[in-house]
Amino acid sequence: MNFEKARFNMVEQQIRPWEVLDFDVLDLLMSVRREEFVPEAYKSLALSEAEIPLGHGASMLIPVIEGKILQAIQVKRSDKVLEVGAGSGYFAALLAARADWVRTVEIDPALVTMAHENLKRYGVENVIVEEGDAIRGWPSNAPYDLIVVSGGVPFIPETLLQQIKVGGRLFAFVGEPQLMTATLVTQVSEGNFRTESLFENAVPMMRNAPQKSQFKF
Repeated sequence: MNFEKARFNMVEQQIRPWEVLDFDVLDLLMSVRREEFVPEAYKSLALSEAEIPLGHGASMLIPVIEGKILQAIQVKRSDKVLEVGAGSGYFAALLAARADWVRTVEIDPALVTMAHENLKRYGVENVIVEEGDAIRGWPSNAPYDLIVVSGGVPFIPETLLQQIKVGGRLFAFVGEPQLMTATLVTQVSEGNFRTESLFENAVPMMRNAPQKSQFKF
């Protein structure tokens, strides 16, 4: 398979038409080889619009969504990043190509191993993969310049918001399983947050996502 041609088609036919026009983002998606982070059985679909299963109830976000996230979060070279949900390690590799360092935390042990091995084989040295549940925060190295939640949550936990630096950003898909809003939160000053609703999409819910309280009368 000609992966370079498929990668060009991914960017030009899938991602750019959905208003992902940031040249740095498009260059990044051209340079980090997605097929290196896809299970062997799905390598031929690595650059397609297919949702690629990783096993253990997890799947990769489709390329256009990855592109839209990257365009929204505007990773800086000085950023210290927390990713909640490592998956295959691909999005951590994208983040690491632009950030200072990335700490990616994954709740499933098998995916921790997959992400670690993929990143090591690909030669990414500024990502730390850890096992755990970071949906309510991860104190190691907090506060962070950027937090990316890689799946859906009914709401963003306050404890996670508290781990953003002033001037820092948090990205998450917020809502119910059928419909979520891609949301970017910026802490503009101490305890003062600006929330932007970017686009609607449905993605898998995070395991152990916090649940809204149910009141019975």
